Amino acid sequence: MKINQAFTILQSAGGIRAARIITNKFKNPSTIRVLWMARQLRRGVPVAKIIHEKWFYGLAFYTNRFTLDPRPDTETLVSAVITDCADATARRILDLGTGTGCVLGALVKNIAGTSGVGIDRSLGAVRVARRNMRTLGLDKNTTILWRSFNTPQMPGAPFDIIVSNPPYIAHGDTRVNDAARHDPAAALYAANNGFGAYEKISQNARTWLRPGGRIYLEIGADMGTMVREIFARTGWTFVRAESDLGGIQRVLVFTLA
Repeated sequence: MKINQAFTILQSAGGIRAARIITNKFKNPSTIRVLWMARQLRRGVPVAKIIHEKWFYGLAFYTNRFTLDPRPDTETLVSAVITDCADATARRILDLGTGTGCVLGALVKNIAGTSGVGIDRSLGAVRVARRNMRTLGLDKNTTILWRSFNTPQMPGAPFDIIVSNPPYIAHGDTRVNDAARHDPAAALYAANNGFGAYEKISQNARTWLRPGGRIYLEIGADMGTMVREIFARTGWTFVRAESDLGGIQRVLVFTLA
């Protein structure tokens, strides 16, 4: 199929932006493939899930049905860590719930001499993250493991930095947009009104972090006060908060007292 014909069909199905991204990715798509992609767009499937690629912090990451598509809001998490790593000291980083590996990958790419471990309880996500580390040439600097937040002894501990964009949406929350419905539920929803993952991390991460190290957490809108209380109860000291480009408090930073 000619590219202008494909563009017209895709634009009709998903809008001009989706059509532009897809036709830039596939220069000579077959008719069957174009019609399939148009059907996916009409179903509300995100473009990233159709082309299996999402850019994050200037890097392209493979994504599929086993992983949460990287979000621009999460770049606030990466920026907060990089801001605190302006010196030349190498760090060891632990990424909890690594998904595509986008946070760990962006950090190791942008902080010289840094290495890290990413964990995820989804074996499908682990495979995706390992693929992305290989593609980015980071497989010698990173290790991706099939683990949960309840792992008593974390391989590679203690770490200098822990980062996490954990699931934080309450079950039954109707504010989830259509695109998120195509992400794995385990990467989105958490028990205890969305705070369950933070409770587990606050309890277990104490043994994974070196004295004086820091943990950086992405949070949902209006969750800051409660997450700070959860971490205060388990002996963490609040350092600061960071807001995303929309002015929403998006990242909390803690250290051990």
